[in-house]
Amino acid sequence: MSVVVAGVGMIPFAKPGRSETYDRMGAEAVRRALADAGVSLADIRQAYAGYVYADSAAGQTAIYGVGETGIPIVNVNNYCASGSTALWLARQAVESGAVDCALAVGFEQMAPGAIGTVFPDRPDSLHRFAAARQRRGAYPDVPPAALYFGEAGAVYAAAYDMDPAVFALVAVKSRRHAAANPYAVFRDPLTVDEVLASPHIHGPLTRLQCCPPTCGAAAAVLCTPAFAAAHGIDASVRIRAQAMTSDRPDSFEGDARALVGATIARRAADAVYAETGVDPLDIPVAEVHDCFTTNEVLAYEALRLTPDGTAEQFIRDGDNTYGGRVVVNPSGGLLSKGHPLGATGLAQCAELVWQLRGAAGARQVDGARLALQHNIGLGSACVVTLYERLDAAS
Repeated sequence: MSVVVAGVGMIPFAKPGRSETYDRMGAEAVRRALADAGVSLADIRQAYAGYVYADSAAGQTAIYGVGETGIPIVNVNNYCASGSTALWLARQAVESGAVDCALAVGFEQMAPGAIGTVFPDRPDSLHRFAAARQRRGAYPDVPPAALYFGEAGAVYAAAYDMDPAVFALVAVKSRRHAAANPYAVFRDPLTVDEVLASPHIHGPLTRLQCCPPTCGAAAAVLCTPAFAAAHGIDASVRIRAQAMTSDRPDSFEGDARALVGATIARRAADAVYAETGVDPLDIPVAEVHDCFTTNEVLAYEALRLTPDGTAEQFIRDGDNTYGGRVVVNPSGGLLSKGHPLGATGLAQCAELVWQLRGAAGARQVDGARLALQHNIGLGSACVVTLYERLDAAS
């Protein structure tokens, strides 16, 4: 059974210290998704809440801001893939027939600066990644995420003799797309020179090639086609397939690219393509997890949007933007829209639903009927989702 995306909602993302508290943000995203679907919280049978930096039962705290209906509320903490994990669980609940309508919400109230360790008195959830990284030499004094993704970009550039400055083109494209997105934090244009002149972080990465800590929230209402018909809901946008993966030994035995999820992303994408028979070259729009410019480049190939080793030409030819083969991150992506960890996956969902409805305004990708979403969190989890627009009567 296909699953209808009945409604989506998100709030404008903000820099830390300039947002509401997580519970207010989450509640507002839920209200917007419910209004978009034309249903009430009383129609929801299960809810899943994704976040990273909040206490247990924060999902209840946020949803209770809309109402208290006694439904099961499941809290999900899966690092940067928390929002898409909540979506994955809600989709499973509907697809299995357990419920006919479910809610997924993601939110994050972040602090300024790079992500750090919260519980130093116990094993770090990334200790296997740290051990694999340590085998390649001493740690430089840089934030862990920038270390992993910077080295992955350096390995890619060396493997295919790519000028590392090409990564900067991704940041320029990201800002150009975000200029038309009222939900994005950074909308001012950038030049390649400005990107490269910003402070160096690690490997090919400069500051303007790293996503900012961000606060925000987004939500989605999912339902069965029968529920949609009974409630007068537009059932034209559906989740056609979805796959979620975690690490195998090859994540830790391969090079820096495998360590940041390129391998698990490919497995998730391949599972989606195998289930649907969709050719990745037929996908016109995608939201991918560009926490760093290097990861967007890795994602092009992991998702088979371009063959291995061809990302440089793909970028230089403009095949990742309007007028090219696939518009990647029309929202501006994490680099420009921002990355409130738990909200990111559901913000990607909202953007792609708007695209398939033809409701994305100046960001609209003309005629899009398929859309691909890629959300990854180290630790690890990768969720790849394929959305499809059908005729309303289907």
